Amino acid sequence: MVDLEAVPCKDSERLGAVKSLFEKMGVPASELSIETYKGVSNLVVTRRGAADEKIVVGAHYDKTPKGCGAIDNWTGIVAIAHIYKALKAVHLNKTLVFVAFGKEEEGLLGSKAWVDALPKQEIGRYCAMVNIDSLGMGIVQVADNMSSRGLEQLTADLAEKMNIKYAHEAIPRAAADSNSFLAKKIPALTIHSMTSDWPSILHSTNDQASRVNSTSLYLSYRLALAVVYSIDKASCDAFR
Repeated sequence: MVDLEAVPCKDSERLGAVKSLFEKMGVPASELSIETYKGVSNLVVTRRGAADEKIVVGAHYDKTPKGCGAIDNWTGIVAIAHIYKALKAVHLNKTLVFVAFGKEEEGLLGSKAWVDALPKQEIGRYCAMVNIDSLGMGIVQVADNMSSRGLEQLTADLAEKMNIKYAHEAIPRAAADSNSFLAKKIPALTIHSMTSDWPSILHSTNDQASRVNSTSLYLSYRLALAVVYSIDKASCDAFR
């Protein structure tokens, strides 16, 4: 996977770095756009499938002022870019919409603005949202208070089948971009791999590329990829 030593530590470099990363994954210019709503810029990559039913694969690209934001959340950006690369030549039943959200750390502003801009008549065509946030620390986990039960069960079943260690637990007083989709009744899931010491690493000067466990990052990516692929093969209402 992409070398995390190249993580952009400056806020002003983040969005441009996301664009460059997706371009390295082979995204044509016709599939990529930067959309700005309510003062928030989100990068959107649309990979058309056989149908107009959609799966959103998201991760926030912004960071807090301290540290490089390597774990939170450049690991998520790396993961969704590689999911695009893995599926770009695969026949898909549904359209995949990859979104790098801005200003998550300021209150999920990018994802809220994005879902608020969706026409009401289009909501039913959004089958699911898979959010990836803060990988590379420990075993793959799903945040209960940020995820739909049906998608949690799918993730657990796939982890068992793939022999990947997996856990799920709520993260009190926390939210992620998946919550913006849940608020619109779109099934959503947040995948992370944080360990119990995350409060001393995330949102601090300790959030550096040297802290990322490459095996944890890779296994989280593999499971997230399997989740997206499985949602594509299911009916659009399977997880509502």
